[in-house]
Amino acid sequence: MLYLDHAATSPVRPEVLEAMRPYLTDVFGNPSSHHTAGEAAADALEDARARVAAALGMRAGDVIFTSGGTEADNLAVKGIVLASGRHHLITTPIEHEALLESAGYLQRFHGVETTLLDVDGQGLVDPGDLAAALRDDTALVSVAHANNEVGTVQDIATLAAIARERRVPVHVDAVQSAGWLDLRELGGGAGVDAISVAGHKLGAPKGIGALAVRSRLPLEPLLHGGGQERGRRSGTENVAGAVALATAIDLADAERTGAAAAVASATAEFIAGVLAAVPSAALTGSPDHRLPNLASFTFAGTSGEAVLLELERRGVISSSGSACAAGSDEPSPVLLALGIRPDIARTSVRFTFGRSPLPSGAGAHLAALVAAAVSAVAA
Repeated sequence: MLYLDHAATSPVRPEVLEAMRPYLTDVFGNPSSHHTAGEAAADALEDARARVAAALGMRAGDVIFTSGGTEADNLAVKGIVLASGRHHLITTPIEHEALLESAGYLQRFHGVETTLLDVDGQGLVDPGDLAAALRDDTALVSVAHANNEVGTVQDIATLAAIARERRVPVHVDAVQSAGWLDLRELGGGAGVDAISVAGHKLGAPKGIGALAVRSRLPLEPLLHGGGQERGRRSGTENVAGAVALATAIDLADAERTGAAAAVASATAEFIAGVLAAVPSAALTGSPDHRLPNLASFTFAGTSGEAVLLELERRGVISSSGSACAAGSDEPSPVLLALGIRPDIARTSVRFTFGRSPLPSGAGAHLAALVAAAVSAVAA
């Protein structure tokens, strides 16, 4: 079975399991406890915090461990906007549900107005549109580094520079780009103010993530209690999860350059093969500014779900888009925002490769399997 749904989740890496094992067994103390067992756990937690911060180009004190990317996005959007006292948020219609639903909550209960920036047919934001949308009461600009459905990568440095001129903080959802793109450029060179990541996209277990947010930036907590995480996220910390996230980020970062180049080559071969073999196929997202491991297509005249079933029968596991929207009969809002007709959007299939090396010719072989599956459905 060939698993090509790494954008939804990746398997836990053996090195990550080994790194977290002591904190599930012998070093089990509560990191807030003032005794030897607690101090050992606290030391591991702070070491993990520093490692995650380094990978994001941030300071250790900026990192808040969360239960995953959804909580990190919620904390960034709600926490920064509510603490600011301002009532305007700027984002895009192609963001993850965690962000868009947070925006909806702020509008319903706090009167926060949201501006959704248009994207072009490839999913890219026009920097001029951002400049025009900024207002004196804008509390936050939130844009994903890379889209989780079509893989388009935004020019975050340019967008962040525009917001910085108006002294508006920028949050970047880097859940999909972590491990594939250089996140140090976000916190360092681009100077963004908050970055969300999730462990299970990187080879850590589900249930651990982080939000790195500049400590100078006011942040209203979502969870209140004992004041853990410097008062920004109460609750006993998941030490083993934090160690797992730090280990997974370290491993992915060390392998990133080589792995991204190899996977990008296989993905390009696969994309070319599908477009050549399937007349109805259309690549979605940017052909040039995209994640190295993601290829998403529409297959006009088919059903995306039927193609998925045919592919699985042939030993290929993929998806129709975001796992968080699985089971919905509605066309993807991301594809609709790109200007794709609803009937075509319902035919989408997404393939996301992992970091394991692929044999020579794997892209062409996979393209042949996709062509066979689409042909079977169309017939």
